Amino acid sequence: MIGRDADLAKLYERLGEVRAGAPFTVIIGGEAGIGKTRLIREFEAGLPSDVRLLAGQCVDLGTVAAPYAPVKAALRTLVSEEGADRVLDAVGPGRAALVALLPELASPDVGASPPAAQAAAGAATGQLHEAIAVLLETFSRERPIVFVIEDLHWIDAATLALLRFLMRALGSSRVLTVLSYRTEDVTRGHPVRPFLSEAERDRWVERRDLGRLSRAQVRKMAKSLIVDKIPSETVLDAVFRRSDGVPFFVEELVGIDGCRDEGDVPDTLRELLLARYERLSEPAQELLRLISIGGVCVSHSMLSAVYTGTADELDQAARESVLTGVLMIDGDDYTFRHALVREAILADLLPGERARFHARYAEAYEAAAAAGTRRLAAEISFHWLGAHDAGRAFPATMQAMREARAATAYATAAQLGERALGLWDVVPDPVAASGTTKLELMGRTASHLRNAGEGERSLALVKAALAECPRDDPNYPRLLRDKALYLASVGKPGSIEVLEEALAALDALGDPGPNELRATTLTALAGRLMIDGRLDESVEVAERAFEAATAIGSARYSSIALNIAAGSRATRGEVELGIELMERARELADGDGAALLRYWVNASDLHHLIGNHKEAVRLAEEGLAQSREQGVERSSGVILASNAVEPLLALNEWERAAALVDRALALDPPTPFAVYLLRGKIWSLLWQGDTDAATELYRSARTSIVSVMEVEMQTRLGSGRLAAELALANDDLPGAWREARAILDEELLPLPGYAEPYLWVAARVVAALRARPGAVTDTVRAEVEAAVPEFRALLERLAYWPTASMWSTMFEAELAEASEGAGTGVAGTDVDAWKAAVAATAAPSAPGFLAPYALLRQGEAELAAADRIGARASLQAAFDVAQSGGVKAVRDRILRVAAAAGIGLEGVGGGAGLVAPSGGIADSVASDDAAATAELTARERQVLELIAEGLSNRQIGERLFISGKTASVHVSAILRKLGAATRTEAAYRAGALR
Repeated sequence: MIGRDADLAKLYERLGEVRAGAPFTVIIGGEAGIGKTRLIREFEAGLPSDVRLLAGQCVDLGTVAAPYAPVKAALRTLVSEEGADRVLDAVGPGRAALVALLPELASPDVGASPPAAQAAAGAATGQLHEAIAVLLETFSRERPIVFVIEDLHWIDAATLALLRFLMRALGSSRVLTVLSYRTEDVTRGHPVRPFLSEAERDRWVERRDLGRLSRAQVRKMAKSLIVDKIPSETVLDAVFRRSDGVPFFVEELVGIDGCRDEGDVPDTLRELLLARYERLSEPAQELLRLISIGGVCVSHSMLSAVYTGTADELDQAARESVLTGVLMIDGDDYTFRHALVREAILADLLPGERARFHARYAEAYEAAAAAGTRRLAAEISFHWLGAHDAGRAFPATMQAMREARAATAYATAAQLGERALGLWDVVPDPVAASGTTKLELMGRTASHLRNAGEGERSLALVKAALAECPRDDPNYPRLLRDKALYLASVGKPGSIEVLEEALAALDALGDPGPNELRATTLTALAGRLMIDGRLDESVEVAERAFEAATAIGSARYSSIALNIAAGSRATRGEVELGIELMERARELADGDGAALLRYWVNASDLHHLIGNHKEAVRLAEEGLAQSREQGVERSSGVILASNAVEPLLALNEWERAAALVDRALALDPPTPFAVYLLRGKIWSLLWQGDTDAATELYRSARTSIVSVMEVEMQTRLGSGRLAAELALANDDLPGAWREARAILDEELLPLPGYAEPYLWVAARVVAALRARPGAVTDTVRAEVEAAVPEFRALLERLAYWPTASMWSTMFEAELAEASEGAGTGVAGTDVDAWKAAVAATAAPSAPGFLAPYALLRQGEAELAAADRIGARASLQAAFDVAQSGGVKAVRDRILRVAAAAGIGLEGVGGGAGLVAPSGGIADSVASDDAAATAELTARERQVLELIAEGLSNRQIGERLFISGKTASVHVSAILRKLGAATRTEAAYRAGALR
């Protein structure tokens, strides 16, 4: 442990934090031989007795590792310590998923019933992830847990996805996760690389890269290893030079006869790694070659099965290998002292010898699988491939794919499916061996890819299957349906046309009658038509889908079809009937999880859009809880989370909404679902007053947003409105107009719940352009004025929607001009229009941010009309509502308006760190403030004036021809000199100076 004291101390420090209830992850990286395993072993050896250790190691099985292998090893330790009953009780609803992972738990003793077994076979990845997280959280309440996974460079895709989930989901546990990986093996394109990049951004994760030892440390280490004779300085220098400071190489060099003579030091790395091996007898060398094929660690029982000699010969060869330090004994396993030694011996095998050894392992694993409950098909497949026996590798690969699917390891199942497809043409009778056709295998593998989040690859594979599939093959319409679903899942256009083609293909097969494929295809088509805004067509197709589903007795698809018809009917104006049909769809679901999730998704969205925000939150959260139970939080759960976010924001529940967004985004959802969440997060940042952060996040997400806008009207409308608001906030009036006028480009009548607030934002843009006509060209100004009647006409066409009156009132208030007084001829200065807007936004259906905004605008209109008494009352009311509702952007604007007008507001200290008296603003500048402002430089005074105008750092930089970073430096200096806590307080004082 020379040179590693600080690293070891840091691990114990993190363990102390975990004891206190703060879960943490430490990722240890370094080159081969640098001491990662030694450090972890020393840490494990020093763990207090009240800490539970659960450890697993990734296995080198080539490009497709056995799914969840290290996690299974860790959890089996827990099962052996606590018993199967207690483990299954602790995991609760995730019982079936855990049984799917560890089938040995499915015994009568633990109460596994046939329905539970069936549920386990169909358990989703998310449910398994949740189950493991719950298990670790539950037992960590009793004793802190150290959860170790070593050798991430060999990790399987399923375990990597689980670790990504656990790092975010174990928020209320006492779990210290320790991971290790070999840096030189995690090259560009390795799946662990993006995982490490993500981890670096998490404040509960620490990466520690172990460095090489210094010359002094190598000398100290060498001397500590040689107890009988002190080596010469020449030998010590040679050890440092040839080990290059890598601890394992130092041990190996010193271990060669005590390194008494420089001539004993090998010249090459390969010679060094094989030095101990080559000094062994031939039987011991043969045993080590055999073990190297099995991996870094091989159990004694497995070694006995593959070894051809007697038990005594095995023991003698193993004892010799252990005594010379090549092997170590770990319980019932033989382990190479270092993976590098195993790799060097493995590379020394002859081709024929390698194939024979692989065949022995394959046969031994087949026998073990037949005799026990553990799934070993991945290992069998790997070894038959190593033995170059495709005929026996193929069925094992198919079985491994089924086992991976049963364990919800979709990524591994997909990899194995691709391996099976690669073997298809070299196997004598693949259909008989697999029990399926090539087209069915391609379709199944594409489905696994989609469930693993590999949308593009799943789409490519289903396209390849369609290219091989004859049009008169029964698989053809099914593949078309799948292609349409995959197109939609990655946010690409064309799914409607492909679904229509699938229906035509079904008709061409001469089987127009009802069946499940027809019902699911019609249902999918109705849903896509609804999302595309083709409501009349959606209703017609949904009713056909309902008839088909009813004819085959499918309550699930009957419910979903009626659900879609209800949503489409409501959106086109039949709101009461839509709600009634939606509730009937819930009754039809009759406990079916998939149908109920579709109900919760569409019902919560509908209630939000008609202004019933509390009911929308209730429905969305009810569905979200069930999505976690069903293990589909990453798909349906993410949609439900986004459906809860928007009404929560409408209710000014900013923190609850942010927590939902962060959790859902941590699940790495598909692109369309992520876009829904990001849109809510960006809008929240904007109205919370952080324009810079909102703008930056929008820029980073714009590519994804635009791709989904192409295929979804609701995303075009919601994201178009957001982009226009951002442009307004950044004083980009030409950009705001481009985004605002886009609503007029819709070929169909826009969805009212999304279109009406969009039209309100368009009115704000028009008002801003009228106030600053020089911001755009004469041509654009003419275009703007010509569009206003079109906006009004569109509002009139949407007048059937429950919230239409409120949004129309807001629209008109933005554009109405005062009939007389200072505001005459200026848009948005009609006091009566804003009083009507204030009354409209007091309704429960109005989003919470609108009430303080309308009051603010009323106050501004009253100021324009020289009604200071009325303005003060309106601004005070606006401030109180904005402050209590947490609408920070409106609150800050209120303070700027009041400061500029010299109006004092009560209770301002809660937002800006000061309390204004009832008199004029100028009277509130104390003598110490005046002294502080005297210290400002001329440039800082310029920046201060622009802060008072509400400009961002970037806008200040553009106005003063400096960089945004330089502007930020000036702002920081101003805040420091003025003793201001926020930009708002600085702006307030800037108003006082004027």
